[in-house]
Amino acid sequence: MRDSPKQWLTNLGWSQSLLLGTLDIVFVLALTYMILVIISERRTLWMVRGFIILMLASAISGRMGLPLLNFVLEKLVIGCAVAMAVALQSEFRRFLEQVGRGEFQQLFKPSSLTIPKSDSVIDEIVDAVKELSKNRIGALLILETTGPIHERDFSVPGVKLNADVSKELIQTIFQPKTLLHDGATLIRGSRIVSSGIILPLSGRTASRQLGTRHRAAMGITERVENCICVVVSEETGSISLAERGTLNRPLTIRTLKESLEARLSTTVDREAVAPSLLGLGRQMGRKAIGLVSRLLGLPSTASRNKK
Repeated sequence: MRDSPKQWLTNLGWSQSLLLGTLDIVFVLALTYMILVIISERRTLWMVRGFIILMLASAISGRMGLPLLNFVLEKLVIGCAVAMAVALQSEFRRFLEQVGRGEFQQLFKPSSLTIPKSDSVIDEIVDAVKELSKNRIGALLILETTGPIHERDFSVPGVKLNADVSKELIQTIFQPKTLLHDGATLIRGSRIVSSGIILPLSGRTASRQLGTRHRAAMGITERVENCICVVVSEETGSISLAERGTLNRPLTIRTLKESLEARLSTTVDREAVAPSLLGLGRQMGRKAIGLVSRLLGLPSTASRNKK
């Protein structure tokens, strides 16, 4: 007489609750992976990360028997879900279209994105600065180095652009007849985040040859360490680089490029976030084996290799 699936799992040492728990985790990971594939920009991933943290906190508070905290977190999760559905409506529409067409295999394929290298972004910035300096057009660029800058560090946050870095766009922004030319432009990775930013001025005593843009570059780099500023003088066309409140001037185009290459990361912010499904499975498998080995007191692979 053949055993039922439940009896077969029991004979193998598997309980029904353990099997259901494992399947639950697998389905959640698969759904999370599909979301990461669809949402390929890092700025929206912060929203997804915050939503997942709220869900985990809600589940933990329920397990710990904290009814009031669990009630508040559940309402926050519902509100965040609605907000994400509105903010990411194009991504969700694409997801529903693929599900409706039965293209389930496409949901596990990362979208093909061109991954610009930092040297190409630096070339675009340097070429733009070269033309602005040649034509004596004033400019102020804020370049993030190790992390994002919060808008509270600005006097006026400016106008959101969220555009690819290009020398043509940078030159257009700082043309004297445009509305944004008097402010600073924030560059994050390979994206121009915003323009027309008003910065706090430095309180240091500066040379009379320095204008408002130079003092603003010194001011923001005094307050925020994870950024540098490139300044083009409107009067002389000279190029300056501000870092940690110190202004290095004048710079040649070659010196500017070398300085940017030394300070900016080797990869830019826009990259394919979701890894391949095979690589993800291998990584999860290695972590699971390591966890089981520690629980059972078995030697790890690294320990066996050393021996």
